[in-house]
Amino acid sequence: MDDKGLVGKISVSSDSVSTLNSEDFVLVSRLGDETPSSTNNGSDDEKTGLKIVGNGSEQQLQRELEDVLMDPSLADAKPGPSTGTENSDVPLAAPSPAATGTDPLSAASPKVEMVLPVQTAQESELNERSYRGDDSSSDGSPGSPIPDEDSVVFSQLTYLGCASVNAPRSEVEALRMMSILRGQCQVPLDVTLSVPGVSEGTVRLLDPNNSTEIANYPIYKIMFCVRGHDGTPERDCFAFTESHYNAEIFRIHVFRCQIQEAVSRILYSFATAFRRSAKKSAAAASQQPAPLTPDSDLFTFTVSLEIKEDDGKGTFSAVAKDKDKQSFKLRAGMGKKIVIYVQQTSNKELAIERCFGLLLSPGKNVKNSDMHLLDLESMGKSSDGKSYIITGSWNPSTPQFQAVNEETPKDKFMYMTTAVDLVITEVEEPVRFLLETRVRVCSPNDRLFWPFSKRNHTETFYLKLRQMERKERKSPSSDSLYQVVSLESETEREKRKTTASPGILPGGPGSTVPSPPEDDEEEDNDEPLLSGSGDVSKECAEKILETWGDLLSKWHMNLSVRPRQLPALVRSGIPEALRGEVWQLLSGCHNNDHQVEEYRTLITKESPQDSAITRDINRTFPAHDYFKDTGGDGQDSLYKICKAYSVYDEEIGYCQGQSFLAAVLLLHMPEEQAFSVLVKIMFDYGLRDLFKQNFEDLHCKFFQLERLMQEYIPDLYNHFLNVGLEAHMYASQWFLTLFTAKFPLYMVFHIIDLLLCEGISVIFNVALALLKTSKDDLIQTDFEGALKFFRVPVPKRYRSEENAKKLMELACSMKISQKKLKKFEKEYHTIREQQEQQEAPIERYERENRRLQEANMRLEQENDDLAHELVSSKIALRKDLDNAEEKADALNKELLLTKQKLVDSEDEKRRLEEESAQLKEMCRRELDKSESEIKKNGSIIGEYKQICSQLSERLEKQQSANRGELEKIRVKVEGCDKCSSLFNKEGRVRAAVSAAAPPGGSEETDEEKEALKNQLREMELELAQTKLQLVEAECKIQDLEHHLGLALNEVQAAKKTWFNRTLSSIKTVTGAQGKESA
Repeated sequence: MDDKGLVGKISVSSDSVSTLNSEDFVLVSRLGDETPSSTNNGSDDEKTGLKIVGNGSEQQLQRELEDVLMDPSLADAKPGPSTGTENSDVPLAAPSPAATGTDPLSAASPKVEMVLPVQTAQESELNERSYRGDDSSSDGSPGSPIPDEDSVVFSQLTYLGCASVNAPRSEVEALRMMSILRGQCQVPLDVTLSVPGVSEGTVRLLDPNNSTEIANYPIYKIMFCVRGHDGTPERDCFAFTESHYNAEIFRIHVFRCQIQEAVSRILYSFATAFRRSAKKSAAAASQQPAPLTPDSDLFTFTVSLEIKEDDGKGTFSAVAKDKDKQSFKLRAGMGKKIVIYVQQTSNKELAIERCFGLLLSPGKNVKNSDMHLLDLESMGKSSDGKSYIITGSWNPSTPQFQAVNEETPKDKFMYMTTAVDLVITEVEEPVRFLLETRVRVCSPNDRLFWPFSKRNHTETFYLKLRQMERKERKSPSSDSLYQVVSLESETEREKRKTTASPGILPGGPGSTVPSPPEDDEEEDNDEPLLSGSGDVSKECAEKILETWGDLLSKWHMNLSVRPRQLPALVRSGIPEALRGEVWQLLSGCHNNDHQVEEYRTLITKESPQDSAITRDINRTFPAHDYFKDTGGDGQDSLYKICKAYSVYDEEIGYCQGQSFLAAVLLLHMPEEQAFSVLVKIMFDYGLRDLFKQNFEDLHCKFFQLERLMQEYIPDLYNHFLNVGLEAHMYASQWFLTLFTAKFPLYMVFHIIDLLLCEGISVIFNVALALLKTSKDDLIQTDFEGALKFFRVPVPKRYRSEENAKKLMELACSMKISQKKLKKFEKEYHTIREQQEQQEAPIERYERENRRLQEANMRLEQENDDLAHELVSSKIALRKDLDNAEEKADALNKELLLTKQKLVDSEDEKRRLEEESAQLKEMCRRELDKSESEIKKNGSIIGEYKQICSQLSERLEKQQSANRGELEKIRVKVEGCDKCSSLFNKEGRVRAAVSAAAPPGGSEETDEEKEALKNQLREMELELAQTKLQLVEAECKIQDLEHHLGLALNEVQAAKKTWFNRTLSSIKTVTGAQGKESA
């Protein structure tokens, strides 16, 4: 197998439905005429098909199911070998050694020379021709040699793979992905890279052996190039990012150069291609003038209006459109910003020099004088260089804008006109683009609905210019080349076109949406509607909410019985804010604690279909903000739900389209409850039966649908018979995904409402309503046109909430009885039995033989899996046993050590008990001694107190006796005439003695005086001695009291401190020994 086919095998998402066993469906890859492996269980030609007219074979069903998860661009391709990689959703990866058939490690590495491996495309083509030995030229298709073009070819490169990125112009993320892919690549792919010299060219990956093209990437899709930093393992690597799948997905491709110096040369070639785009266009225009066409002077612009509003957090958030998707919903009194995106989409590019002014006015068809200037904040080109962005601030409290700052009635709206004046370098006068849009102003406290994406108002303008002659210019040196002839909007054109369809805008370049891109503009193109598109408002009339509130209150009182008015309310649609709760009640998941616990266990197990789940997760609801980020919370929760169900339902496992249904549930409830409701839908509502027995029940549903068409829409049924269009070709997704894969979310949610309330037969109502509303268009189509109509226009038609409501009303009004469906089912089985009976015995035996072979292969595969599982289990058990034995040995050693520690602890315990007894005896002796000392001290203190009291009594008696003696002496002295003159009343000797006293009397007086003095001195001396004795006695008392206090403190300390510490230490040691012994 050549490398081209190999890359196709590992990269192209050419998925089909095949059986892993008789009833499980998995994703497998079909490439050309490869021999089917055991995972395919036979080729498609060996499948048993149902030969009923209008139902088709299983192979046809498989082909029709291929576009469930494929890109729209791939859905148009017919089944067959896939070699290109540009439209693939699955990133390029390195091929496995088994797939290549060679050992990559044994391949001789090329000789490294210090020469850049560069050659021109002409040389490469010449070498290819000489290698083939013919002169055949290239057609430029994938798988053929590259065409002649001005390009540089680099050889000795290795392709390491690609991955999705969220920031295509981030060098940090590019280097991170480069490091990851370089480390994870096991078997790299040798390639040759062709880089064009102009932006109109294409970067091509070529097979180095025969120069056949493996993949190609137009330069205009390449957004960023980067090389690895010096000093890192990625220094020999480079990468480029490219926009994929209508600019919704960005991928990075990583390469490694065997010659490191070639990295700089490759990046220089990319830079040259980017830089030479304008020069090449100008040179080509001068050398070969473009042919004159009616539109050669017509320039097309798309102008988008975005309104941003202050969210109260210091930032401005884009304002969403109202339910009808035609009017902006503004809040009064909030600061706003106007953002204008201008992008030229056709003819020669005109350079926008600056914005001359941004104007705003309430109303429609306003005069230029009524327009009011806004303050410009910024202007300039977008990061990709495709759009020119102007931002202005809008203060709604300004008197001129008072009309758009007052609340409007709920059922009414008003118009607002925005204008932007641009100065274009090559145009003589400024060009004004005028946008008229509807707005509705609500209260600043109103709760806005939950938007899934923000929406812009976009208008296409056609600017007709006339080239000016030199003499018409204002100055010879002026850059002005054109003069404005007319400027007309798409809306104005539509008013003039009376024959145009009112609901469809013309396609072509003029309908391209400028940056930021929108996923659901009302344009007519061939791109299918992305899954997850559409906004669902959480707004609901108060009366409806009250009705639902009363119903839910009654329902919660008796959950086993549904309220009578429930079906009528569900047919009108469940309010978005209540859908999560009502869906769980309708499906019977209100009490599912056991399943929640089971879910948490299931997500920890391995799933055999993990790769298929991972591949589909990235392609589920790419238009929805919650699921578009790789590795985000939405994709993580969705992966866990799908993985848990594949483990839970081993018979069916994971099926294509299951992720869409899980995503719808995940938008309304936590993942545990979403898993429970998914299980209910699959089992209780019979969805899983469609995947069993080789789609037998699904084919029966197709038969029933066609019989219903024959009864309700006979003319469309006959037309489908004439063109050969069978039900399985367009209705397979409707039944297998419950309309969740391609239709807008508003319609999808309403279908799930009816499904959970009335059962899976609702799909017939919706299918018939779709066919009935599209009957007039389908009757005018052929086979291919009808398939394209089902794929593209039908889902887009119901982006409008009004159209979706009308469709669901029609579906609910159609009465399809279960009796009729049972009758058609019986007819189907009767026809099936007749076919089996009419079938030739040889064909029947061959079919039975093929079935048995498939069963045998399946059983062999299961046997191999079981044998492998058994061996793995034995190895795991042996390993667990060895670990258990090692653990037992370690525990035995620990047990012996513990026993030894226990013996030592018991000895220590006995020793400590003996010491404790000794300490107790010692404490008892010391306590007795202390008590005897306390008694002895107490007796001494008592004696001291008694002595002190006796001394006090003696002193008091002596003092009283002395006072009596003194009183007697004082009386005697007063009674004596001589002595009274010598002493005063206080008993003191008078200082002056009468001079007239006789000498003899004076001598006697002196003697008596002297005697009295001596007696007084003796008495004073005796008094002093008594006082001294009293002081000594008091000192002794204080000393004894001090000694008593010290003795008491010592006794108390001995009781509380030493004794308690000893006891506590004994208790601590005893307790530790007890724990060790335990």
